[in-house]
Amino acid sequence: MNKVPEVTLIFWAIKILSTTVGETAADLLSIRLDLGLTLTSWVMSVAFVIALFFQLRAPRYTAPLYWTTVVLISIVGTLISDNLVDGMGISLVTTSMAFGFILAGVFAAWYSSERTLSIHSIVTRRRELFYWAAILFTFAMGTSVGDLLAESMDLGYDQALMVFAAMIGVVAFLRYGIGMNAILSFWLAYILTRPLGASLGDLLAKPVLAGGLGWGTVTTSLVFLAVILFAVSYLAIRKPDEIPLNQA
Repeated sequence: MNKVPEVTLIFWAIKILSTTVGETAADLLSIRLDLGLTLTSWVMSVAFVIALFFQLRAPRYTAPLYWTTVVLISIVGTLISDNLVDGMGISLVTTSMAFGFILAGVFAAWYSSERTLSIHSIVTRRRELFYWAAILFTFAMGTSVGDLLAESMDLGYDQALMVFAAMIGVVAFLRYGIGMNAILSFWLAYILTRPLGASLGDLLAKPVLAGGLGWGTVTTSLVFLAVILFAVSYLAIRKPDEIPLNQA
């Protein structure tokens, strides 16, 4: 069996929810609970490594394990960006470009080794490691890019959200309107959903005076986690997103 799920509407819904939780949960732990960036980063990195260990050892895709790993990697990716920007004072322009180059390097190494970037062929340990490395840096880059547009360029969270939504719409048009390559379309959309989710999380959680809706990180994180739990439970029971090996 393939180690990752089929791409469906529910896949994209959970992905966006996960990216939003990655943004709000990182702020909740480091700021609201006053753990600080360093301790939060260590705790969440350990949790992610444990989840990834079991994900790699699993013989097949299972929704609860896979999406737990995605939620944790979204938080870790956010924290990597936050540590560089808030902890070390590196500009968002620099981190955005650096993560972009690293992500491009991951894709280049993956394709050079496997001759494909298709998620329908994640059937070996090496391909799965490339897959998770790519996802980690899409989250880190998306965090920096989302903050760059919303904060450094003063677009605000609502306008940044609309920009990224429009960009995803363009990708969808290119894919279904003129037949752009499916693998390229997937990865472009996957990359863009991260800053989309980050902008959505900030819009909901930030105070009204800061340009948000004032939900707070606790409410936003709990609501989105509850929806993720419901959706993943449905996937675990009905299994509509498993990819048989003969289709990989």
